Amino acid sequence: MIIERAYAHVSTYEDDKWPWSVPCVRGLLADGLRFTAPVTFLVGENGSGKSTLVEALAEGFGLDSWGGSHDWRYASRRGKSVLGERIRFDAAPGGRRMLGSWSARKGFFLRAETAMDALHREGFAPDSVSHGEGFLAAFRGKFLQPGLYVMDEPEAALSFSSCLELLGHVDQLTQQGGQVICATHSPLLTALPGADIVEVGEHGMHRVQWRELALVDHWRRYLADPHAYLRHVLD
Repeated sequence: MIIERAYAHVSTYEDDKWPWSVPCVRGLLADGLRFTAPVTFLVGENGSGKSTLVEALAEGFGLDSWGGSHDWRYASRRGKSVLGERIRFDAAPGGRRMLGSWSARKGFFLRAETAMDALHREGFAPDSVSHGEGFLAAFRGKFLQPGLYVMDEPEAALSFSSCLELLGHVDQLTQQGGQVICATHSPLLTALPGADIVEVGEHGMHRVQWRELALVDHWRRYLADPHAYLRHVLD
């Protein structure tokens, strides 16, 4: 592992202004976020703040918020987010050298909405392959060495079998000393054995088991009886 805790200090803030109005951000300010496993999944409803968190974590580590590897700083013209510029880390035993030297840091930030541009800059020519194939090319070509790998909803471009391939890459990466933080809605990805799952929402943040996730329960119920859900949204 590279990092064991992320935190941020803000002397004063208005708790009705973004991002301080987001419960999980206030939780980060109050208690920080500990990482207890090489893979951490952040799950929650749209608007819960999980993307805000992963973007800030990526920025704090030196990854471009627009997406890409640590070698690309910065593709976007916008500056760091107000949260990202305040993020600090406590190093895990295996990450002290990397956190102690900016040039030693390695990693990749893959976010669904800007992935095509980031992949093009990284040399994976997404214009000649499908969106999902571009994602997989990045996993095969960049998820190779110790570093911090941050992903925001990678399942958006992936089929069922491609999601399984991603989990295989993640497993190999962590065996090589890498660390992964991933925001997701996928019950498939979050089922990875040994992964830590942090659910974010109005409560802030708390750890849960896979079987206790609301998204797992909803998918299980929907697949068993789709009409029970569809009757509420279809005329």
